[in-house]
Amino acid sequence: MASFEVIGGKPLKGEIVPQGAKNEALQILCAVLLTAEPVTISNIPDIRDVNKLIELLRDMGVKVGKLANDTYRFQADAVNLDYLDSEQFVAQGRALRGSVMILGPMLARFGKCQLPKPGGDKIGRRPMDTHFLGLEKLGGKLTLEGTDFYRIKAENGLRGTYMLLDEASVTGTANIVMAAVLAEGTTTIYNAACEPYLQQLCKMLVRMGAKINGIGSNLLTIEGVESLGGTEHRMLPDMIEIGSFIGLAAMTGSEITIKDCQVAELGLIPDTFRKLGIQLEIRGDDIFIPAQDHYEIATYLDGSILTVSDHTWPGLTPDLLSIVLVVAIQAKGTVLIHQKMFESRLFFVDKLIDMGAQITLCDPHRAIVIGLDKRNALRGISMTSPDIRAGVALLIAALSADGRSVIDNVEQIDRGYQFIDKRLNALGAQIRRL
Repeated sequence: MASFEVIGGKPLKGEIVPQGAKNEALQILCAVLLTAEPVTISNIPDIRDVNKLIELLRDMGVKVGKLANDTYRFQADAVNLDYLDSEQFVAQGRALRGSVMILGPMLARFGKCQLPKPGGDKIGRRPMDTHFLGLEKLGGKLTLEGTDFYRIKAENGLRGTYMLLDEASVTGTANIVMAAVLAEGTTTIYNAACEPYLQQLCKMLVRMGAKINGIGSNLLTIEGVESLGGTEHRMLPDMIEIGSFIGLAAMTGSEITIKDCQVAELGLIPDTFRKLGIQLEIRGDDIFIPAQDHYEIATYLDGSILTVSDHTWPGLTPDLLSIVLVVAIQAKGTVLIHQKMFESRLFFVDKLIDMGAQITLCDPHRAIVIGLDKRNALRGISMTSPDIRAGVALLIAALSADGRSVIDNVEQIDRGYQFIDKRLNALGAQIRRL
């Protein structure tokens, strides 16, 4: 198990380029299974979860060629369906949450798929009902073996239908869309997710020959086609990294420019940080954060305490609430953080309290942060990263703290952030991998 040794209290300075979006990559890579023709994808992040998915596709028989550090060509013209019965496939599927998104493409193109219950962060209940209910409405028949192995078949092919999703699940919508583009007839998906990454998937599928209307809304209409062709696709920058770097700059009093942010796709993220008092300037597609000695949390017009909560798009992504919570520690004022979607994602605040933060955990979903206004620095401690997003929040806290911190289990951070120690060290951070 690897660890980071962090010497905090040092302001950073410079430019940083966000990686390609992890949450987009997990969808886009699975979409290559929908065609036998070559698909070239660029701006792919070099992170553990994405690399594991590429390895899974290669082992399934997809030809994978690396054209550049962030660019690959995929061709799924000889997929080995027998590999799905192997113990290696079962182990790979269990280890990677993103493996669930092979279900839709495989069912659409080959009429069957199977998968063990995928792994991923332990951040609370993450049911897959939306995936399976949607695929069943299209004509898939699901069977469960034991408690955690799923088989789904469409012996008579998939047929378009109307469906109202029980939740606007991003990965669930992606799976259903990838199945529906090759289904016979018209599929209407109401309460569809409309995050930028889902929009990117739909636009890519359209370039491959799919017929999708309503992209960017929660009502998608899909006319099935017989086959899809190849295409080229470039992924968006990772909005979670961008938000993390904004928070890092504020907490450490640093002057940082985040390059090539595709600002139009960030939704409420910049304004959420502005509500915490953080100054930022939009310069084309770059975001400049000046060094700030203080930042003050806004209140509502009646003077009541600000609440920051997560929501489906265009609301704030839940992946950034850990960062918002940490940034509020050194703000002036008080904020209520409300994590609606996952009941275990705030279970790292005890480590922040040990560092000197003033936080009250009200229940598994809510925490009140009373800002220190940078009157007292956090102190370095030893801690463990419980998941990807909490791990980076703890890293930001450690970089702002006085003294030495050690963060264990940084493999969790590596799953979502590309060479984060080297990239931050280039800005003046002092992080050593143990």
